[in-house]
Amino acid sequence: MSFSYLAGLTEAQKYAVTFGEGPLLVLAGPGSGKTRVITCRIAFLLEAGIRPDQILALTFTNKAAQEIVDRVVSLTGQKGIWIGTFHGFCARLLRRYARLVGLEENFTIYDEGDSLRVLRRAVERAQFPLVSHSLSDVAAAIHRAKNQLQLPEFFMPKDSAVPLELWRQVYAAYQEELRRQNAVDFDDLLLHVARILGEHPDIRGELDDRFRFILVDEYQDTNLAQYAIARALAIDYPNLTVTGDPDQSIYRWRGATLRNILEFEKDYPHVTVVRLEENYRSTGRILRVADALIARNRLRKPKHLFTRNPEGRPVRVLIFKSEQEEALGIAEEISRAVSSRQRRFRDFAVFFRLNVLSRPLETAFRQSGVPYQVVNGTEFFRRKEIQDLLAYLRIVVNPRDDEAFARICQTPPRTFGVRTLDRIREFARQRGLSLAEAIQEEDLFRELSPRMRKPLCEFAEMLRKLMEIPYGGAEAFVRTILDQSGYLQYLKAEGTPEAQERLANVEEFISVTRQFDLRHPGGGSLEQFLEEVALASDPDRWDETDDCVALMTLHAAKGLEFPVVYIVGLEQGLLPYEDSWRDMEELEEERRLLFVGITRAREELTLTRAVYREFRGQRRLTIPSPFLLELPRGEVEIEDRSEEQVGFVLEATSPVEERGQNFDLARGPECFLKQEENPRKPEGRLYLAKELLPHEADKSATEVPVTAGSLVLHVDHGLGRVVEVAEDEGEWLEVEFFALGRHLRLSPTDPRIRILPRKNT
Repeated sequence: MSFSYLAGLTEAQKYAVTFGEGPLLVLAGPGSGKTRVITCRIAFLLEAGIRPDQILALTFTNKAAQEIVDRVVSLTGQKGIWIGTFHGFCARLLRRYARLVGLEENFTIYDEGDSLRVLRRAVERAQFPLVSHSLSDVAAAIHRAKNQLQLPEFFMPKDSAVPLELWRQVYAAYQEELRRQNAVDFDDLLLHVARILGEHPDIRGELDDRFRFILVDEYQDTNLAQYAIARALAIDYPNLTVTGDPDQSIYRWRGATLRNILEFEKDYPHVTVVRLEENYRSTGRILRVADALIARNRLRKPKHLFTRNPEGRPVRVLIFKSEQEEALGIAEEISRAVSSRQRRFRDFAVFFRLNVLSRPLETAFRQSGVPYQVVNGTEFFRRKEIQDLLAYLRIVVNPRDDEAFARICQTPPRTFGVRTLDRIREFARQRGLSLAEAIQEEDLFRELSPRMRKPLCEFAEMLRKLMEIPYGGAEAFVRTILDQSGYLQYLKAEGTPEAQERLANVEEFISVTRQFDLRHPGGGSLEQFLEEVALASDPDRWDETDDCVALMTLHAAKGLEFPVVYIVGLEQGLLPYEDSWRDMEELEEERRLLFVGITRAREELTLTRAVYREFRGQRRLTIPSPFLLELPRGEVEIEDRSEEQVGFVLEATSPVEERGQNFDLARGPECFLKQEENPRKPEGRLYLAKELLPHEADKSATEVPVTAGSLVLHVDHGLGRVVEVAEDEGEWLEVEFFALGRHLRLSPTDPRIRILPRKNT
């Protein structure tokens, strides 16, 4: 055995790589070489005599899985290891054991749109009242239930006026409709496999015996179903290695349970814990900013991040007047750096909390001639023409897929419409048939008018021919579908600019099929191709070799790194998001999200905020993010480009240009920030969102008197001025909010507001 890959590993990394049997927890800070440890450990196991098919490695993105595959092949030359995402692994298992949960192996994986259409029919069938709950609310409740492994009969929704029995009926009706169409939603992949492992001990034991060594990456992001699957496969042979970082757990909103990694030592009392704390990615200053920020969280495993990299430049905080100036300012800085040949466009990334924040950035980048790519891998596959093509492929694989049938029978437009489709649905429902089966029935044609029979008969014949096309690779198959379905001719005949754009997207889709064929020289299968598309994640279609700026959400940035990073929108209500301050766990997750964004930066990091921001149809005066105050003062430079009050409420009138920017950032969010003493500059105070909340300590403090003219800060509406104080029918205040441009009537004890003190004269 050569074990040459051990050269250059630290002692901690080497220990984790060469660990023998038993449970192993690797607490890996950002940029600590976690992926290298995973791939080297797989290589070590292979060289130690473990067969490739006895090793299972699970991660959360296809991009991460492919990187591990490539590195393992490079190190060992061996293939045949099960390396993939949790959902991909479960999809493969479920095809093998589909009949145990009432499915066929050619089941379809529905995306969010198809799932919602199925759910709407289930809601109608169960007569569930969409009054106090929207369809999205019902979908979210079922999503949470599945992540918690709750079946319909045990479904316990939170705080609802709708009777429990109705909730369970709609959940059951939804699952029954999915089964009827031989389909699953994203959550079912995990739920069904967890059920199979729990209800069939022989299958669980067989898989446990097969996968002698299991590695789970990003363990902090697992939900209860993923936890149950990993535990079930490591009972007889508990050689379970999990890697992760509680400080990078950012998926609570989709069911991730931080407790899984925090309590791993309770699950496995004899576990060995290895900490990887040396960062190889970021400069010293960036790392200290990240470390100081995350140290404020309580739900974590303490560790000290360090690096031997250069100190680098200070982290910048830039303050702009508006989101437009924020975007233009970033675009201009990038243009200058590239024009001076200091950087390439692909060196830059801009992160934001919400997708909607990308709009002004995209506008500014287009105006400035800055090439960019919005990293959203699923967005391409949601385009109408791509969804149309996928529907043709899905109906060929799974003729019971009624959602696909409904789509293709109307695209290209045909001479029968929605009313005929409704007739087909009713005919199929009465006889327990799928829509594709129904149009092969002579009895259906007898019920239709002669005018409808011919076009429907032609469609049925076309569908029959499509299902007879032999599969000779994804690209060839799609080209044949495009030709025989008439879809390509339909787009060409339309002749509009929009149609030309759709044609370009179709060509791009063909490129996707060609890439699939190259990855599967043995042929692959249409089912495999559709599965890859269904399980695509945001970074999957991002090409890091393209010379363009990457725009993405903070969630999509997980696992990536860039020389230069901008994080925009450091404002209360955006980061941290909305009402997260009301819940300690949610606020800590928002802090972790910023920590993840910060630690993507290798050399330069800039945080930005706008004094005014147009958001959800309203232009508001923003409140600085409390996270800005948690950054270590010695590592941060603040530059005000706003020519505004930038969140200051001055206690004395003074020209804007006379205000200083040397904030005492070290004192934390519990106190007001004051400028350094300077006889030429008036004292100012930066009010933060956290100060607007009620504190027990405030009860003993002297209350600020409120009169007409007093200034008020509101958590949602920003700065305002009291125009009237009245006491009829209870005391109330009439407040003019500058960003709203109108008055609101509020109670002076409203916890969302804070009366700002005036300077003593």
